[in-house]
Amino acid sequence: MDGVLAANVVWIIAVLVDFAIRVAAIIIIPRGRKPSSAMAWLLAIFFIPFIGIFFFLLIGSPKLPRKRRERQREIDALIDERSNEIAPVVRRDDWPKWFGPVVTMNRALGRVPIVGGNTAVLIDDYERSIAEMAGAIRDATTFVHIEFYIVSFDATTAGFFSAMEAAVRRGVPVRVLLDHVASVRAVGNKQTIAEMNRIGVQWSYMLPVQPLKGKYQRPDLRNHRKLVVVDGEVAFMGSQNLIARSYNSPKNIKRGLMWHELMTRVTGPVVSGINAIFLSDWYSETDEMIMHEHLRVADVVADTSDAAVDCQVVPSGPGYDSENNLRLFLALVHSAQERAIVTSPYFVPDEAMLYALTSACQRGLEVQLFVSEIGDQGPVFHAQRSYYSELLAAGVRIFMYPAPYILHAKHLSIDDSVAVIGSSNMDIRSFALDLEISLVVHGESFVKQMRAVEADYRAVSRELTLDEWAREPRSSTVLDGVARLTSALQ
Repeated sequence: MDGVLAANVVWIIAVLVDFAIRVAAIIIIPRGRKPSSAMAWLLAIFFIPFIGIFFFLLIGSPKLPRKRRERQREIDALIDERSNEIAPVVRRDDWPKWFGPVVTMNRALGRVPIVGGNTAVLIDDYERSIAEMAGAIRDATTFVHIEFYIVSFDATTAGFFSAMEAAVRRGVPVRVLLDHVASVRAVGNKQTIAEMNRIGVQWSYMLPVQPLKGKYQRPDLRNHRKLVVVDGEVAFMGSQNLIARSYNSPKNIKRGLMWHELMTRVTGPVVSGINAIFLSDWYSETDEMIMHEHLRVADVVADTSDAAVDCQVVPSGPGYDSENNLRLFLALVHSAQERAIVTSPYFVPDEAMLYALTSACQRGLEVQLFVSEIGDQGPVFHAQRSYYSELLAAGVRIFMYPAPYILHAKHLSIDDSVAVIGSSNMDIRSFALDLEISLVVHGESFVKQMRAVEADYRAVSRELTLDEWAREPRSSTVLDGVARLTSALQ
């Protein structure tokens, strides 16, 4: 009888705890969270309460720790202070009427002003972009700042590492930031760290997950930025990581996968804005404040030719109170008057972004989306596929870049005068969980380069039609729907 009573007591306690978890979830989870994300978490907790609450406690907070966010506000104030030295825009009269408010919003969110007198050249060749970055480092005289999601020492990047070594030998400070989780998981990480130590570069992991060292935040909040700044005069940024085209992964090599990227080389006053993002991240990770020493703005020569472009750097991520990149993309798509062309390897938009693109079609605009035909990340690829039906039905033209390439480039062009390039995917992760950097460029010369890149994509891609998609097996679309639901767990 005592055993039966004990079993009943345990059962009653379990039921009460389960009920308490569900009630607490309804009260706590929706606070400050998007309805789609809140609903996904609630479903997880209601169906698998104990497992669901464990994962919510582990990855439920989409923000960096308070100390890190306070440091971001400190950095924003410093950028505001120094921005008065940056050269003003030189041809504001050329802007579309809608562009000024977008620029104002970007300044309010990311603190970096728009500047004129820049040059921006696209590089769509994987090896050439690494070679050009290495060439700039070989010419460095003052400093080299490098920040990548993944840094790896391999046959493809050996010349880049050689350029860093030569710069260090000349007495040029070389600072390197690499994401902790992503780089540690990369093949050959120990050899990469050993090589950087041998060379003598100053380096630090970004957002390290090292609880025993007192360094911890939600483990999937990552620094996804990719940039190089040399002497405050030339910078590179875009989608490419510092690693071989296959990422050296046996799984990728077996499938023959190769990444296709897009980078841009910029000169002019905007380089100071890109450098400010590096200096911010360096301070956040190392506690070393070198903003005043290395944020060169007053002596940068502006381009006054007709090919000069206006540029604005827009940083985003969980250190900010707002999803800066999502607001930027929404403002641009809603402002478009003729066309919006999106390239994203991982296209998992939130509801607002989906409505913006489909509404653009309904306004009579030309809307195109470039994605990969195959995926390297199963859950994300299936979540992406779940949006095809709605997009195609609205009139969005979807072009699928052929296997075995992963189209990893990330850019957006609006009408014939504005484009964005950077590290940000058009997905929920990049909007809310990853630190990203985007470059807004106003100038027909740059958009023409973007149009040429898009034309190359289109020439080799296959266009997906609504009729073809309607014949997709039900089993696949069910899996797509499940992946779409779990993508909202942020």
